[in-house]
Amino acid sequence: MASSAPIEPPTAPASPLPAYQLFHDKTRAFVYGMQTRACQGMLDFDFICKRATPSVAAIVYPFGGQFASKLYWGTKETLLPVYQSVKSAADKHPDVDVVVNFASSRSVYSSTMEILEIPQIRTIAIIAEGVPERRAREILFKAKEKGVTIIGPATVGGIKPGCFKIGNTGGMMDNIVASKLYRPGSVGYVSKSGGMSNELNNIISQTTDGVYEGIAIGGDRYPGTTFIDHLLRYEADPACKILLLLGEVGGVEEYRVIEAVKAGKIKKPIVAWAIGTCASMFTTEVQFGHAGSFANSQLETAAAKNAAMKAAGFYVPDTFEEMPAVLADLYESLVKKGTIVPKPEPEVPKIPIDYAWAQELGLIRKPAAFISTISDDRGQELLYAGMPITEVFKENIGIGGVMSLLWFRRRLPDYASKFLEMVLMLTADHGPAVSGAMNTIITTRAGKDLISALVAGLLTIGSRFGGALDGAAQEFTTAYDKGLSPRQFVDTMRKQNKLIPGIGHKVKSRNNPDMRVELVKEFARKHFPTTKLLDYALAVESVTTSKKDNLILNVDGCVAVCFVDLVRHCGAFTAEEAEDYLKMGVLNGLFVLGRSIGLIAHYLDQKRLRTGLYRHPWDDITYLLPTIDSLGGK
Repeated sequence: MASSAPIEPPTAPASPLPAYQLFHDKTRAFVYGMQTRACQGMLDFDFICKRATPSVAAIVYPFGGQFASKLYWGTKETLLPVYQSVKSAADKHPDVDVVVNFASSRSVYSSTMEILEIPQIRTIAIIAEGVPERRAREILFKAKEKGVTIIGPATVGGIKPGCFKIGNTGGMMDNIVASKLYRPGSVGYVSKSGGMSNELNNIISQTTDGVYEGIAIGGDRYPGTTFIDHLLRYEADPACKILLLLGEVGGVEEYRVIEAVKAGKIKKPIVAWAIGTCASMFTTEVQFGHAGSFANSQLETAAAKNAAMKAAGFYVPDTFEEMPAVLADLYESLVKKGTIVPKPEPEVPKIPIDYAWAQELGLIRKPAAFISTISDDRGQELLYAGMPITEVFKENIGIGGVMSLLWFRRRLPDYASKFLEMVLMLTADHGPAVSGAMNTIITTRAGKDLISALVAGLLTIGSRFGGALDGAAQEFTTAYDKGLSPRQFVDTMRKQNKLIPGIGHKVKSRNNPDMRVELVKEFARKHFPTTKLLDYALAVESVTTSKKDNLILNVDGCVAVCFVDLVRHCGAFTAEEAEDYLKMGVLNGLFVLGRSIGLIAHYLDQKRLRTGLYRHPWDDITYLLPTIDSLGGK
């Protein structure tokens, strides 16, 4: 049973948060879309931050009914509820005020508009790239009307160390720990690029006491929030001491920040850089990775922005490579002034590692519950005994070749593969009267499905039906290996009151041969390196038919002795391997596989004929009940 995470019962929202605070250590969110990996990353972050409750309250997945998704809280399993609509989720979890929307660019507009109708939601992160600009502007207009903060589109999200992270922000857990994102620092940053936000996490952790909060606003032309929105929040937040802005070529949002600084709205020190200074080196216009990173005028170039920010008093390095040094100098000066008071470094949290990831890294070894040496579906394509499935068809090895790979883990000579196919064809069916076919027909007429009917027929295979193959192989091989003459073998079996498996037929005789036997003998003599056991069995047939004409080598016996000749002399098996395969019952497997073809045919035949429930006729049963007098009593 899955262990429950310490999830508290839903409660009404607490007193209103200050406008500058989007996230805190009790922030709860819905994840829109079946993004279990992102949810697990958020829960792992919560766990190492020592949060009391997981930040993900539920998953919203419109394409399925309400159910639960199994995740981990630390090392214990927990169930995360899944709802079909945001409204139903919100009704159950009134404390949630954030939605991380993983909907695709095709459906993100409708889903976000649905979310904006939920009054309790204060923040929405839109992860999708390629959202049509018109739709993005409509979302932005509606969000401002509702007082909802939008992060994105085309964003990795954001992170507030020690409190909350959006989706996949921050990367793998080892990266999050290395960047010390499990506890708050003093630097609040805002970046267009999600990838570069990871670089900022690393730089800030190495040069200061760490990140206070970081937001990637996304690289589209119309982001839901811009640099100035978040920098004003950081300015108002007394716990944030240093601001960091990472802009890029294109757009004019950096100039809005310059205006705010000049107007005295932002007083805290800002370290800033606009990426894309190399654009001036190109002789043609360059479109960088983001939709908005395209300079439509000189004002939008990275060089012009950097110069303007430097003139406004921002801490702007000469190159991006010099940003860590600039940031470190600023941090040290604020520590000396007492503006920042470094806190003792907490113990580095232990990271729960998923078993699959730990195994991929080579950190653990575990004995497997099962071993497979015949097939592998883990790679780019299916392997049969190491042979790619495309090669199976390219070389046209046929059913016999596939059997040789899966049954014997090797390529057998072509004649051996053809022999296996021949056996399947010969044993496929023997009419509707045999016990296996009869059971299949009766089960089918009882209205049962294909599998039930097939199994009913297969369950009759044993020592009396189909067993002659294994028995014939064993008895003939033992006698031959002991050096018994055909006459001695027959006499020995008679003394033991045992029938010789593979000898005898109800209809066929020496003068009316079974053509199936003739086909097998002809094939073996033509293609096999030797037919020693077949020749021995035919010599035994000469002895038995001298007594009675129908005591011939039947098809079961012929197939059995030929198969022994094949595995012993085809060169693909050692003597020990050949004996092992015979003991394993591989001949019985040939009969089961071949006869399944016919049993399925009988099932389809009865279904096609639409036959009704079978009841055996009374006149075909002899009833021999005891008389009343013989029962005794009064």
